[in-house]
Amino acid sequence: MIAIDNKLISDEVLEEQFVCDLNKCKGGCCEDGDAGAPMEKWELEKLKAHYEVVKPYMTAEGIREVERQGKYIYDKDFGWVTPTINGAICVYGFRDQKGIIKCAIEQAYNDGKLDWKKPISCHLFPIKIQKSKRDPDIEYVNYEPREDLCAAACSLGKKLKVPVYIFLKDSIIRKYGEEFYEALEAAAKHLKDR
Repeated sequence: MIAIDNKLISDEVLEEQFVCDLNKCKGGCCEDGDAGAPMEKWELEKLKAHYEVVKPYMTAEGIREVERQGKYIYDKDFGWVTPTINGAICVYGFRDQKGIIKCAIEQAYNDGKLDWKKPISCHLFPIKIQKSKRDPDIEYVNYEPREDLCAAACSLGKKLKVPVYIFLKDSIIRKYGEEFYEALEAAAKHLKDR
Protein backbone atom coordinates (compact mmCIF):
# COMPACT_ATOMS: atom_id res chain seq x y z
CA MET A 1 0.00 0.00 0.00
CA ILE A 2 1.24 3.50 -0.78
CA ALA A 3 0.09 6.82 0.64
CA ILE A 4 -0.38 10.00 -1.37
CA ASP A 5 -1.79 12.87 0.65
CA ASN A 6 -4.72 11.33 2.57
CA LYS A 7 -5.24 8.48 0.07
CA LEU A 8 -4.08 4.94 0.79
CA ILE A 9 -3.68 3.15 -2.54
CA SER A 10 -3.45 -0.64 -2.74
CA ASP A 11 -0.42 -1.99 -4.60
CA GLU A 12 -2.78 -3.80 -7.00
CA VAL A 13 -3.78 -0.43 -8.54
CA LEU A 14 -0.15 -0.11 -9.68
CA GLU A 15 0.75 -3.74 -10.30
CA GLU A 16 -2.33 -5.48 -11.73
CA GLN A 17 -3.27 -5.16 -15.39
CA PHE A 18 -6.73 -4.38 -16.75
CA VAL A 19 -8.39 -3.17 -19.97
CA CYS A 20 -12.19 -3.28 -20.33
CA ASP A 21 -13.31 -5.70 -23.02
CA LEU A 22 -16.85 -4.46 -23.71
CA ASN A 23 -17.43 -6.99 -26.47
CA LYS A 24 -17.09 -9.73 -23.85
CA CYS A 25 -18.60 -8.22 -20.68
CA LYS A 26 -21.23 -6.10 -22.50
CA GLY A 27 -20.94 -3.39 -19.81
CA GLY A 28 -22.19 -5.77 -17.16
CA CYS A 29 -20.90 -3.55 -14.35
CA CYS A 30 -23.89 -1.29 -15.10
CA GLU A 31 -26.33 -4.01 -14.08
CA ASP A 32 -24.47 -6.39 -11.81
CA GLY A 33 -24.06 -5.20 -8.25
CA ASP A 34 -25.59 -4.74 -4.83
CA ALA A 35 -26.93 -1.25 -5.61
CA GLY A 36 -26.82 1.45 -8.29
CA ALA A 37 -23.68 3.49 -8.95
CA PRO A 38 -22.42 5.39 -5.88
CA MET A 39 -22.67 9.16 -6.35
CA GLU A 40 -20.87 12.06 -4.72
CA LYS A 41 -22.98 14.90 -3.29
CA TRP A 42 -21.96 17.36 -6.02
CA GLU A 43 -23.05 14.80 -8.62
CA LEU A 44 -26.56 14.75 -7.16
CA GLU A 45 -26.83 18.48 -7.90
CA LYS A 46 -25.43 17.97 -11.41
CA LEU A 47 -27.98 15.24 -12.13
CA LYS A 48 -30.84 17.34 -10.74
CA ALA A 49 -29.83 20.31 -12.87
CA HIS A 50 -29.27 18.33 -16.09
CA TYR A 51 -31.75 15.45 -15.92
CA GLU A 52 -33.80 16.84 -18.84
CA VAL A 53 -30.66 16.74 -21.02
CA VAL A 54 -30.02 13.09 -20.08
CA LYS A 55 -33.64 11.92 -20.32
CA PRO A 56 -33.82 11.62 -24.16
CA TYR A 57 -31.02 9.02 -24.03
CA MET A 58 -32.79 6.86 -21.44
CA THR A 59 -35.10 3.90 -21.96
CA ALA A 60 -38.83 4.27 -21.24
CA GLU A 61 -38.40 1.82 -18.37
CA GLY A 62 -35.53 3.87 -16.92
CA ILE A 63 -37.61 7.06 -17.09
CA ARG A 64 -40.53 5.32 -15.35
CA GLU A 65 -38.23 4.17 -12.55
CA VAL A 66 -36.83 7.69 -12.09
CA GLU A 67 -40.42 8.97 -11.86
CA ARG A 68 -41.16 6.25 -9.28
CA GLN A 69 -37.91 6.25 -7.24
CA GLY A 70 -36.27 9.60 -7.97
CA LYS A 71 -33.12 10.62 -9.88
CA TYR A 72 -31.01 9.06 -7.11
CA ILE A 73 -31.76 7.16 -3.93
CA TYR A 74 -30.09 6.61 -0.57
CA ASP A 75 -28.79 3.11 0.17
CA LYS A 76 -27.89 2.36 3.79
CA ASP A 77 -24.75 0.45 2.75
CA PHE A 78 -23.51 2.58 -0.17
CA GLY A 79 -24.91 6.09 0.43
CA TRP A 80 -26.33 7.99 -2.55
CA VAL A 81 -26.66 5.78 -5.64
CA THR A 82 -28.39 5.74 -9.00
CA PRO A 83 -31.68 3.83 -8.94
CA THR A 84 -31.90 0.49 -10.74
CA ILE A 85 -34.62 -1.29 -12.67
CA ASN A 86 -35.75 -4.28 -10.60
CA GLY A 87 -32.41 -4.40 -8.76
CA ALA A 88 -30.49 -4.89 -12.02
CA ILE A 89 -29.56 -2.38 -14.76
CA CYS A 90 -28.99 1.25 -13.76
CA VAL A 91 -31.89 3.51 -14.78
CA TYR A 92 -29.42 5.54 -16.88
CA GLY A 93 -28.24 2.46 -18.79
CA PHE A 94 -29.39 1.41 -22.26
CA ARG A 95 -28.25 -1.32 -24.64
CA ASP A 96 -26.75 -0.46 -28.03
CA GLN A 97 -27.18 -2.53 -31.21
CA LYS A 98 -24.47 -4.98 -30.04
CA GLY A 99 -26.16 -5.47 -26.66
CA ILE A 100 -23.50 -3.43 -24.84
CA ILE A 101 -24.84 -1.33 -21.98
CA LYS A 102 -24.07 2.35 -22.45
CA CYS A 103 -24.69 5.29 -20.12
CA ALA A 104 -27.28 7.96 -20.98
CA ILE A 105 -25.30 10.52 -18.98
CA GLU A 106 -22.10 9.72 -20.87
CA GLN A 107 -23.93 9.75 -24.21
CA ALA A 108 -25.20 13.28 -23.51
CA TYR A 109 -21.61 14.22 -22.57
CA ASN A 110 -20.23 12.65 -25.77
CA ASP A 111 -22.78 14.62 -27.81
CA GLY A 112 -21.56 17.87 -26.21
CA LYS A 113 -24.77 18.48 -24.25
CA LEU A 114 -23.26 18.04 -20.81
CA ASP A 115 -19.93 18.87 -19.14
CA TRP A 116 -20.15 15.91 -16.74
CA LYS A 117 -19.11 12.52 -18.12
CA LYS A 118 -20.86 10.16 -15.67
CA PRO A 119 -20.64 9.32 -11.97
CA ILE A 120 -16.98 9.18 -10.99
CA SER A 121 -17.54 5.77 -9.36
CA CYS A 122 -18.47 4.38 -12.79
CA HIS A 123 -15.56 6.10 -14.52
CA LEU A 124 -13.09 4.68 -11.96
CA PHE A 125 -14.34 1.07 -12.02
CA PRO A 126 -12.74 -1.39 -11.13
CA ILE A 127 -11.17 0.98 -8.61
CA LYS A 128 -13.39 1.47 -5.59
CA ILE A 129 -12.92 4.26 -3.11
CA GLN A 130 -13.97 3.97 0.50
CA LYS A 131 -13.72 6.52 3.29
CA SER A 132 -12.13 5.41 6.53
CA LYS A 133 -14.67 4.87 9.30
CA ARG A 134 -12.19 6.24 11.88
CA ASP A 135 -11.03 9.26 9.91
CA PRO A 136 -13.38 10.52 7.14
CA ASP A 137 -10.51 12.49 5.58
CA ILE A 138 -8.70 9.24 4.71
CA GLU A 139 -9.70 7.37 1.55
CA TYR A 140 -8.83 3.81 0.59
CA VAL A 141 -8.28 3.35 -3.15
CA ASN A 142 -8.60 -0.34 -4.01
CA TYR A 143 -8.61 -2.46 -7.15
CA GLU A 144 -11.72 -4.67 -7.01
CA PRO A 145 -12.61 -6.26 -10.34
CA ARG A 146 -15.55 -8.67 -10.35
CA GLU A 147 -14.19 -12.19 -10.64
CA ASP A 148 -16.38 -13.53 -13.47
CA LEU A 149 -17.51 -10.30 -15.07
CA CYS A 150 -14.02 -8.82 -15.35
CA ALA A 151 -12.10 -11.98 -16.30
CA ALA A 152 -11.87 -10.88 -19.96
CA ALA A 153 -10.66 -7.40 -18.93
CA CYS A 154 -7.97 -8.88 -16.68
CA SER A 155 -6.83 -11.16 -19.54
CA LEU A 156 -6.81 -8.30 -22.05
CA GLY A 157 -4.88 -6.09 -19.61
CA LYS A 158 -2.23 -8.80 -19.20
CA LYS A 159 -2.05 -9.38 -22.95
CA LEU A 160 -1.61 -5.64 -23.62
CA LYS A 161 0.51 -5.13 -20.44
CA VAL A 162 -1.57 -2.15 -19.28
CA PRO A 163 -1.57 -1.50 -15.51
CA VAL A 164 -4.85 -0.47 -13.88
CA TYR A 165 -3.63 3.05 -13.06
CA ILE A 166 -2.69 3.67 -16.72
CA PHE A 167 -5.98 2.30 -18.04
CA LEU A 168 -7.83 4.59 -15.61
CA LYS A 169 -5.57 7.64 -16.05
CA ASP A 170 -8.37 10.00 -17.18
CA SER A 171 -10.72 9.02 -14.38
CA ILE A 172 -7.98 9.18 -11.71
CA ILE A 173 -7.02 12.68 -12.90
CA ARG A 174 -10.71 13.63 -12.98
CA LYS A 175 -11.09 12.50 -9.35
CA TYR A 176 -7.78 13.60 -7.79
CA GLY A 177 -5.98 15.87 -10.28
CA GLU A 178 -2.77 15.83 -12.34
CA GLU A 179 -0.37 16.15 -9.40
CA PHE A 180 -1.88 13.12 -7.70
CA TYR A 181 -1.58 11.10 -10.90
CA GLU A 182 2.07 12.13 -11.36
CA ALA A 183 2.81 11.00 -7.78
CA LEU A 184 1.01 7.70 -8.49
CA GLU A 185 3.05 7.23 -11.66
CA ALA A 186 6.29 7.93 -9.76
CA ALA A 187 5.29 5.41 -7.07
CA ALA A 188 4.59 2.79 -9.75
CA LYS A 189 8.00 3.38 -11.32
CA HIS A 190 9.65 3.14 -7.91
CA LEU A 191 7.88 -0.17 -7.18
CA LYS A 192 8.86 -1.54 -10.57
CA ASP A 193 12.53 -0.52 -10.16
CA ARG A 194 12.80 -2.12 -6.69
